[in-house]
Amino acid sequence: MTLPNAAITDEVVAEHGLTQDEYQVVLRILGREPNLTELGIFSVMWSEHCSYKSSKRWLKTLPTDGPNVIQGPGENAGVIDIGEGLAAVFKIESHNHPSFIEPYQGAATGVGGILRDVFTMGARPIANLNALRFGDPDHPKTRHLISGVVGGIGGYGNCVGVPTVAGEVNFHPAYNGNILVNAMTVGLAQADRIFYSAAAGPGNSVVYVGAKTGRDGIHGATMASKEFDEDSEEKRPTVQVGDPFTEKLLLEACLELMERDCIVAIQDMGAAGLTSSSVEMADKGGLGIELDLDRVPVREEGMTAYEIMLSESQERMLMIIRPESADEARAVFEKWDLDFAVIGSVTETGHIVLKKDGVVQCDIPVEPLVGEAPEYDRPHTPTAPQPMIAAADVAAPKASLGEVLALLMSCPDMASRRWIWEQYDHLVMGDTMIRPGADSGVVRIRDTDRGLAVTVDCTPRYCLADPKTGGAQAVVETWRNITATGATPLAATNNLNFGNPEKPVIMGQIVGCVTGMGDACRALDYPIVSGNVSLYNETEGTAILPTPVIGGVGVIENVNKLATPALKAAGETLVVLGQPADRKDGWLGCSLYLREVEGREEGAPPPIDLAAERRTGDLVRALIAEGAVSACHDVSDGGLLVAVAEMALASKTFGADVTAPEGAVAHAWAFGEDQGRYVVTTSDPAGLIARAESAGVPAATVGTVADGGRLTLNGMPLISGEELSRRHEAWLPKYMAAES
Repeated sequence: MTLPNAAITDEVVAEHGLTQDEYQVVLRILGREPNLTELGIFSVMWSEHCSYKSSKRWLKTLPTDGPNVIQGPGENAGVIDIGEGLAAVFKIESHNHPSFIEPYQGAATGVGGILRDVFTMGARPIANLNALRFGDPDHPKTRHLISGVVGGIGGYGNCVGVPTVAGEVNFHPAYNGNILVNAMTVGLAQADRIFYSAAAGPGNSVVYVGAKTGRDGIHGATMASKEFDEDSEEKRPTVQVGDPFTEKLLLEACLELMERDCIVAIQDMGAAGLTSSSVEMADKGGLGIELDLDRVPVREEGMTAYEIMLSESQERMLMIIRPESADEARAVFEKWDLDFAVIGSVTETGHIVLKKDGVVQCDIPVEPLVGEAPEYDRPHTPTAPQPMIAAADVAAPKASLGEVLALLMSCPDMASRRWIWEQYDHLVMGDTMIRPGADSGVVRIRDTDRGLAVTVDCTPRYCLADPKTGGAQAVVETWRNITATGATPLAATNNLNFGNPEKPVIMGQIVGCVTGMGDACRALDYPIVSGNVSLYNETEGTAILPTPVIGGVGVIENVNKLATPALKAAGETLVVLGQPADRKDGWLGCSLYLREVEGREEGAPPPIDLAAERRTGDLVRALIAEGAVSACHDVSDGGLLVAVAEMALASKTFGADVTAPEGAVAHAWAFGEDQGRYVVTTSDPAGLIARAESAGVPAATVGTVADGGRLTLNGMPLISGEELSRRHEAWLPKYMAAES
């Protein structure tokens, strides 16, 4: 460990993650050599995790504005107007490296951090979501990582009292050495009572609130900006330790104080802790901040200025308040048994000045510290186009289609996640209308009939094969998930998880995915209002699959008209809406069928027609609002027959007699992953198909709802409901119960 008074050598600079070119900029900004505390501040502020120096050039190309957007990227969370004086506040963020090193605390503090991002804006959190990626189930660490991560998410979210209503979990050997834990929170606020982080009012007090500062999490942001290697386990001290009960107290205290007009500005102490919160507040306000670190509440003796500024201890906030409000604010936090300390003041110097033991420990001009952070246009190599795999080139399976269906429904990527989500309290607060396991979670807006539909999604295998198409598909899949409930998608947040951006191939994946995401967001009027970038997700040179997770939020005006995937009544007709509803084969490139049945991970992913997506989604929402369909489910992983099987399982009662078109290539028609489709049920198929034709949306009947849970294809039995349910539910509990 570098000592507090260590000389700033080339080795020390490299230990702090700065290149020599970057260090020369530091010298120019300061006009002198930095001390260790100043070097640490530059290090974390210029880390990939905090500065986005490899990605911000491309992030600037994303659409971030729209008629509903109150606040886009740049604040703690994005904010959209949802009508009737209310705003939805939301963001997704990663805690990947910490969760691999210490899965319980890494995941728990990931939940805690994203909760703070939301209530810092003045919103009460109403829903949590997560997107998790683990390695090969046969890898010796996978079971341990699943147990720890799920325990951490449930342990923190359940204690705070916010329901976890949706999420996704996937497995692939590419994540063996670097799992992904992305956490999302959605909150509600008054649209005219949003709180921001820009410091204002020279002479105003800088106030520290929440838990005490310890040595946990020091260099967490720097650690998250590097690849893993064989020494990763030694980084365990950089993982923060969370306390959900303190978080709950902090949430309530902050929201109470926000009602009293005491707060000028507020910022969560997240990555880089007191450093990022104070610097960002000063920069956004165009002002300076002076702090006396002897006033910072600490829980360990002898902490240096370096340690205090770089600690990432959890459950802490930084506020700017007027001096005359200090006593009132202190009383609120003392009531909630939380630390409250006036640790400094806002200045007009434009510098971040830190004092400890009566000595100036740091004096850095804020504007260049932020404004001259590195921004790279890294070389990028486009991913080579993959060949299209024709259905005729994929032999029919040796097993029956019923057995193939059971195989897909019980594979690690498709098996029931009930073992996971039953560990989360998804009903706390009493407003959950659609629970985990459907296309989207839905939470009622209390004391109204309105609701928010929320979802997360990404298909990394598509992104690996064709980043631009994969990035677009991640966006439209969340748009479809929200649409399938009857809600109108309004805006999205993103979490870009990639490998080392210094490698042109990886940078090419980033550029391709962001380009595809931007195209889809513009076509769907679905802006990105917040997000997070997590790079260097690789171990000893092996990168994860490109995984640009999208979180979506939409509004439904009447939750009594919600659509769910569950089949509702025997005799109703199953109709496929969307391109290409009447195909006699299907797209098998990059499909789960190709991987699970043929053992092949290859081919181009299914193409995306954004104009067709828009037409089909608009029609589906209109049909749901009119009560013209009784169930709705989008077609995604596993294809059409998997979608129908999921609808049957959701009903727990009904099955389906499915009919393939004459001359169909049965396995490709059943399991092809052509995009832009929904399966709906209706008692008026002729009227529905006529509506679809007038809207320019392809439609075709594919069967009828049956009693007893059975599934048949062209009159031949596929699998019983009991057997399908048993196979679907068995894999994860059996896997987690097995000995390591």
